[in-house]
Amino acid sequence: MVSLKEELIQLLLESKQLTRQNLEEALSLQKKTKLPLKKILIDKKFIDEEELLSLLSRRFSIPVLHLNRYKLSNEIASLIPEEFARRYNIVPISRVGKNITVAISDPLDIFILDDLRTLTDCNISIVLSSQEEIKKVLDNLYKKEQFDMEKFLKGEPSYGSDSALGIVREETIELSEVIEESKKPPIVKLVDLMLAQGLKKRASDIHIEPVENGLRVRYRIDGILYDIFTIPKSKQNAVLARLKIISGLNITETRIPQDGRFKVKLDLREIDFRVSCLPTSFGEKFVLRALDKSNLSIGLDKLGFSPKPLSLFKEAIEKPFGMILVTGPTGSGKSTTLYSIINKLNTPTKNIITIEDPVEYEIDGITQIQVKPEIGLTFASGLRALLRQSPDVIMIGEIRDSETADTAVKAALTGQLILSTLHTNDASSSISRLIDMGVEPFLVASSLIMVCAQRLCRCICPHCKEKQEVPQEILRNFNIKEEMSFYKGRGCNFCNNSGYYGRTAILEVLMIDDHIREMIIHKKSSDEIKDYAINQLGMLTLRDDALFKVKEGIITLEEAIRVTTER
Repeated sequence: MVSLKEELIQLLLESKQLTRQNLEEALSLQKKTKLPLKKILIDKKFIDEEELLSLLSRRFSIPVLHLNRYKLSNEIASLIPEEFARRYNIVPISRVGKNITVAISDPLDIFILDDLRTLTDCNISIVLSSQEEIKKVLDNLYKKEQFDMEKFLKGEPSYGSDSALGIVREETIELSEVIEESKKPPIVKLVDLMLAQGLKKRASDIHIEPVENGLRVRYRIDGILYDIFTIPKSKQNAVLARLKIISGLNITETRIPQDGRFKVKLDLREIDFRVSCLPTSFGEKFVLRALDKSNLSIGLDKLGFSPKPLSLFKEAIEKPFGMILVTGPTGSGKSTTLYSIINKLNTPTKNIITIEDPVEYEIDGITQIQVKPEIGLTFASGLRALLRQSPDVIMIGEIRDSETADTAVKAALTGQLILSTLHTNDASSSISRLIDMGVEPFLVASSLIMVCAQRLCRCICPHCKEKQEVPQEILRNFNIKEEMSFYKGRGCNFCNNSGYYGRTAILEVLMIDDHIREMIIHKKSSDEIKDYAINQLGMLTLRDDALFKVKEGIITLEEAIRVTTER
């Protein structure tokens, strides 16, 4: 069967609108940039868009419509969410019953029509219009009127002074109807599409947020949230009910937060979703955290650590007992690092126990405990109990209070390897934090093996990577004297025009030696400890490690500045 792309090429060559030489150049560009062939042909002026639309119209029997001759109402705009329309460059024209007509610039993209049918639950008819015309109409159709206080106070009719306000009672939801609707194919397909698209786009979190006029869906990709589309308000209850059903949540409870989880299979991968549901003003907000177990089995070597921090990390986990702390803000990859260590240590000869809130990854061969404060199972009480289970390695999800800190430190001194996390800005601050929690300095000094601070930086997209000129003033500010090449991502289809693809970890590793132990016992400040580690042990700070990755062409200089502080 001839593909749509091949059909377009054949059509252009037969019509004499395109030379073989221009075609080969366009195809070569498409291979490098991953942009649609149609866009390249128009951008390079190999063919006029009007002529191309005319050819496509004759070939596929789709009428061409000049949108500047039509006036579209705001009511028409509500047929399709703005984010969806702008993303796919389509504009709704009319609706008759269950049939919606839309103007589209690329009839070869059949996935747009499938997504539209799922989103609207209507039949879709199409007409052809130029990309520029559609963009202008979208800007006019979805523009928001600016509120003018002076006109409003003068009582001009256009500002609602003659409008009557009516109080509407809060809607009563008929639960049985919602459950029935949530089982209907369009809702099931919509939720499946939301999850599958999120995984294909490498989203770490999917945010489903009720707003006044709809249900907003956003994906967190490489640490940044992106608007994807908005589901009509009429479908909100059914979509949320569907999410509750697959997550094992109480569908009748809408007043309190709930947590759940479910599992999906995609392309032979098994992905767990951790679900958090939170009541808000416009309904329940869901955040779905995607947990891909295949990321843990790749090992420490493939997490992207620089050579020096990686060798120190490996040296630390070879110790039979003591404490290793990984610090950093939420979403800095601490859990993935700790789980990768556990995966490496997970052998039949070791008894490994974790205590977490919540259990993120379920791993065969280790014992995992879920914290439940409502029944008295806290980090501190759980840790005391599991010490009687003769563990070799213990992972504590987070050290949050003095009791947990004290128990963990004492466990590290009695023969266990303790792995845990703290929320501090750098490695040396973790020592002060433990002492501030009430742990005796001599216990901290005796138990700690290594403390590391971790951050995640976005990698430059390999498909659109290009050299970047950096002003000398910035280089002087960073004390960069050596000759270096700097790179950035131009933005392409592969990386959703962001210029970034994937993330890599940067580390600040503080190995505890005898001199640092003396400094801890004498309650030296974290700055003094850090100065000693940098000057005497050659410790790389987060900024140093980030600049190493800039030099290697892995991340941009802007990303290094964004993620790290000066020192």
